[in-house]
Amino acid sequence: MTMPTDKRAAPAAVQSGSARPASLWGDTLGNILHQRNAIVGLTIIGFFIVVAVLAEQIATFDPTTVLLDVEKGAKKLAAPCIHALGCAAERPEHYFGIDQNIRDVFSRVVFGTRVSLQIGLVTVGFAIVLGTTIGAVSGFLGGAVDNLFMRVMDVLLAFPALLLSIAIVVVLGTSLINAQLAIGIVAIPIYARIMRASVLSIRERDFVTASRALGESSTGLLVRRILPNALTPLIVQGTLGIAGAVLDVAALSFLGLGAQPPLAEWGSMIGQARNSMFSAPHLVLFPGIALALTVLGFNLLGDGLRDALDPRLNR
Repeated sequence: MTMPTDKRAAPAAVQSGSARPASLWGDTLGNILHQRNAIVGLTIIGFFIVVAVLAEQIATFDPTTVLLDVEKGAKKLAAPCIHALGCAAERPEHYFGIDQNIRDVFSRVVFGTRVSLQIGLVTVGFAIVLGTTIGAVSGFLGGAVDNLFMRVMDVLLAFPALLLSIAIVVVLGTSLINAQLAIGIVAIPIYARIMRASVLSIRERDFVTASRALGESSTGLLVRRILPNALTPLIVQGTLGIAGAVLDVAALSFLGLGAQPPLAEWGSMIGQARNSMFSAPHLVLFPGIALALTVLGFNLLGDGLRDALDPRLNR
């Protein structure tokens, strides 16, 4: 005797069998792309990344070349010249003008994009690696190790960040690498404390207790169970930290402690042109706008990531 078949059950089973499980990465990316701040920040950062990658093709001159031997009649502090905006056709175009050393400002701003993005990524990457290691070990082990690491972090946090950075650069010597190292060292306590707080919270969760009961080693618990679940606040802070690092290194370069001539870096460009602010404001205006937009882009992206990754805000 044959049992009657439910014709409605088969399509449902087929449909449920063909359904794809939700992807964690896909859901996360979707949440990020639904945040207006993140979209605007990604657009700004994407624009500067394209400029940095294609700097040789976009720049009209070499950023370190003095135009006296290249262009007849080139004068220092010359105003921007754009033919489409009414500049005389016989004059060579300089979109952002010429600086006090008779170099093309547009080309220097373009190449400065590459330097500033490298500064932010390298500096924050260095701080995150060391800060994450210190915070994870401190939070997981606790006791004397925790006290030792956190007291060292407290000492670093006791000094104003910029003053401590200046002191480190003075000891190590004035250079862009040392400026990045100084900013990275100053930022380590921030990431260490964030990671420690996350580890302290996650190590008491049920899935960690279950893994420990099943014989998972301490290293396995920390690396495979705790760290992957503690990275969200670190990612958000790291994105915001890139903006701060770019700004801090620009401040050191402005003071003459970071990038050294003739390297094209926005902070040093502003610092070298500060005495010409009223006679040639374009020398300060254009690198200042580029710096402000870069910082704004990373701040907007960080805000968007926070809203997208925080389960209390994203429901």
